[in-house]
Amino acid sequence: MLNRKNIFINSLSLMILGLFSCTSEEVEKAPNVVFILVDDMGYADLGYAGSPFYETPNIDKLASESYQFTNGYSGSRVCSPARATIMTGQFTASHGITDWIGAKTGETWREHKRHDPMLPATYQYHLPKESTTIAEAFKANGYKTFYAGKWHLGDEGSYPEDHGFDENVGGWDKGSPAGGFFSPYKNPKLKDGPDGENLTLRLANEVAHFIERSKDEPFLAFLSFYAVHAPVQTSREKWAKDRDKAEAMGIADHGFEMGDKLPYRIVQDNPNYAGLVEYVDDAVGIVMKQLESLGLAENTIVVFTSDNGGVVAGDAFATANLLVKGGKGHHWEGGIRVPYLIKVPGTQPQAPIDYPVVGADFLPTLVDLISGDVDFSQEVEGTSLNPIFEGDKLDERAIFWHYPHYGNQGGVPSAMVRQGEWKLIRYFEDAFEENELSAAHPDKKEALSTLLGNYLEGKAVLMPTPDQEFDKALFQKRIHQMENELMPRLEKQRLDFLDKDWQPNADWWGSEPAN
Repeated sequence: MLNRKNIFINSLSLMILGLFSCTSEEVEKAPNVVFILVDDMGYADLGYAGSPFYETPNIDKLASESYQFTNGYSGSRVCSPARATIMTGQFTASHGITDWIGAKTGETWREHKRHDPMLPATYQYHLPKESTTIAEAFKANGYKTFYAGKWHLGDEGSYPEDHGFDENVGGWDKGSPAGGFFSPYKNPKLKDGPDGENLTLRLANEVAHFIERSKDEPFLAFLSFYAVHAPVQTSREKWAKDRDKAEAMGIADHGFEMGDKLPYRIVQDNPNYAGLVEYVDDAVGIVMKQLESLGLAENTIVVFTSDNGGVVAGDAFATANLLVKGGKGHHWEGGIRVPYLIKVPGTQPQAPIDYPVVGADFLPTLVDLISGDVDFSQEVEGTSLNPIFEGDKLDERAIFWHYPHYGNQGGVPSAMVRQGEWKLIRYFEDAFEENELSAAHPDKKEALSTLLGNYLEGKAVLMPTPDQEFDKALFQKRIHQMENELMPRLEKQRLDFLDKDWQPNADWWGSEPAN
């Protein structure tokens, strides 16, 4: 197992010869790493994962060359905590960023007028400066480091360049693209391109340029898309193609059903979202083509993942997660199950892997793969997956989540643990599960409950508190409005998007540059 405080692999030459196909001239050059992080992409938003609607040929090709983890989890059901987990290798209870940075807490939660029975706990508002990030770990091993895209891990003083990245293009405190997905971007960390330039493609090209400049030395390039987060914007050409495809597949009579608090999208047929997904795929193609053209593909590790599950409720009600329940903001599988691909040159992945993995595993895995020597200032709770790449198995371990908040998408405060085939959910308010197994497996419930309780107690986590002003009648009135007012509007909007004569708002068909 990996030593969490001091990682060092003695068999350096064996690692390079065994895992990377290099010429004799390249043997001394450590492997490069390209880390691709998509915002809000669900595990079923990709062709290789079974999407019947979205087209992702470049990502599908990457998947065919990568280790595919079918039980890949994000570190949280929302963005900032999951990103902090990737950066530090820690679960949310350890790094303290338990909600997206900017979310209301305590009595200010009442301003949303959602009439929930509890007040959310506070949380850490910046990535801890004392923690050794993935960028700092790589810099300690002689790597150039580059960041492009969404950050959302603190404001000025806690940007990517403050946490080990040599260059930062587009990363600041905002969690969504302030100017939308077409230039002008309204981003102080990203110069505007020509009117109508696509943000997703621009970020990919920035990474491609960095790779060109850095091809002669080892590098870590972190590409963090703002897509597929709202606003859901595409081009006229992509909309027309995807609208026609939806019609050919047969437009469903109903696209939504009522969930616990909000309507849930149950079909993948939004042509605007399909275009947003396809832009991500186009962008991945730009980066992979650059690696190939420069002869770097055989010495570059590529990671592809998402920060949380797809958005089925709230925000833009954008997608459906198909076979799993819920989506972003929820504690169910749809909120935390994500694409999880690792391409390790020199290896030949076989069938998809069902071993449960999580965002915290990326840091120790990548440090292990480059044979890195890192003295971490924090306890790294993730596990190196390198034994899997070498044909071995990993022992069963526990994965923890702590979310003492309400999600904009209808999620409720809870903590969770998964160990092996079992997951236990501890609700912080009255709640129930349709498929509750506690009564049938009391011993398993007790063991997991004790495991989770001891973990949370050891971390001295913050908890939500009962709202003394909670009005159940107002809560029920809001649920009634969601079902009887919001859901019909969403159904109409869905059909409007699919109408051949639909016209979008003028503020985002900037995809057509002005003459």
